[in-house]
Amino acid sequence: MAEFDRGPTDGLAALFARVPDPPVTSAFWFDWGPVFYRGRLDGSARVLIVASDPGPTERIAGRSLVGNAGQRVQGFLTKLGLTRSYVCLNAWAYALHPGEASAMEGRLGEPAQRQWRNSVFDRATDTTLQAVVAMGFLAQEAVRLWTARPPVTLVEVPHPSNPNTAALLDAWRDAVALLRPLVTPDEDGDNTGPTYGTAFEESDYGAIPRRDLPFGAPAFLGDDAWVRAGPGGAQNAVRRPSPDDGHTLIWKAPG
Repeated sequence: MAEFDRGPTDGLAALFARVPDPPVTSAFWFDWGPVFYRGRLDGSARVLIVASDPGPTERIAGRSLVGNAGQRVQGFLTKLGLTRSYVCLNAWAYALHPGEASAMEGRLGEPAQRQWRNSVFDRATDTTLQAVVAMGFLAQEAVRLWTARPPVTLVEVPHPSNPNTAALLDAWRDAVALLRPLVTPDEDGDNTGPTYGTAFEESDYGAIPRRDLPFGAPAFLGDDAWVRAGPGGAQNAVRRPSPDDGHTLIWKAPG
């Protein structure tokens, strides 16, 4: 039987449903609703990835870190030997307009936001957790505000979409080297392969596993290798057109 994500437990679904509205609606891509997680919510995760906020592909999938950035994260997890024992969360459950990210860093500490987010972090992790990786400044602030964070290694690295590719790869290369001795690989994983060179190669990406996506997701969702291989430098099959980026998505399937 094909693997697929059966969704959160009733308790976690109830917690997700209590997500507070963003503090400043105009800063957020609000009308499409929140996106909460990807990966294991049953406490079996050995690594927690925290990123910033969902994007267009994440809205299609209803799962976090599925687009080009998420496929880079999947490649990062693959280099740690993890094929399933991870969970991916975000600082914000609602998508930010890119230019508003810095302005929203300080709002992560508002009591309703902090309490709800910390409850999600608490419920999504257990004693099996071996490391937390905070990707980008919003994620790093959210983790700093996590009062009950387990006493495991915290690694802070640039967000996978950071435009300074050299700094991103240097930090991710160091993070892989640091985490490999600390994180137990999955039985079908391998943490002995190459890490990162001076540019992202297609081998540095990972297709999102079917077990992380809802039943019925098309086979190409979460694998944009065909987009990256095309001309023009496109990276995602889903985009928000300007100026109507708050209400319209354009999703292209491979030919």
